[in-house]
Amino acid sequence: ELQYYTAQPTNSFIDNGKLIIKAIKENYDGKEYTSARLRTLHKGDWLYGRIEVSAKLPTGVGTWPAIWMLSTDWSYGGWPESGEIDIMEHVGYDQNVVHGSIHSLAYNHTIGTQKTSKLTIPTASTEFHTYAIEWFEDHIDFYIDKTKYYTFTNENKGWPYWPFDKRFHLILNIAVGGNWGGVQGIDLNAFPATMEIEYVRVYKKD
Repeated sequence: ELQYYTAQPTNSFIDNGKLIIKAIKENYDGKEYTSARLRTLHKGDWLYGRIEVSAKLPTGVGTWPAIWMLSTDWSYGGWPESGEIDIMEHVGYDQNVVHGSIHSLAYNHTIGTQKTSKLTIPTASTEFHTYAIEWFEDHIDFYIDKTKYYTFTNENKGWPYWPFDKRFHLILNIAVGGNWGGVQGIDLNAFPATMEIEYVRVYKKD
């Protein structure tokens, strides 16, 4: 990826009640772009429940915004052993196609076995949509607004298949380029690129 994640107030800030994450074309510490990667690690760590984020996504080839989760304690080892939950990923060269995925030792993109699905949202970058998971002991449901478009099920084969019995934290970021976002290059006219976050809500499982 081509960005440097900073704590600069130009890369992440509140504007008119909304959280803004902005990727900017500028030189910073050897990188040609800056951006922000915000996480709730040790401030919001959850096991099961509903996690939802209302967001408006950036446009432009080379942008790669994500709303995702990683293990807090890495109980089963590093990535991908302890798992990853991608609530929303969008790559700018495939505008309006939103992906939801999970990764584990058995199921991950490095070996071509990731579990994933996608949904086309024509107004992904012009309107706010709610990206959510409902996470249970035996399955994870993926939603965009009120549409459930994917379910990943616990096959009861052990942690290599289901490491999702430990607490995870939330991450919000815009990457630039990378092994997916940069497949079709970078459109310099896409920057600055912004992701707007209207809210983040987490509901505990009863």
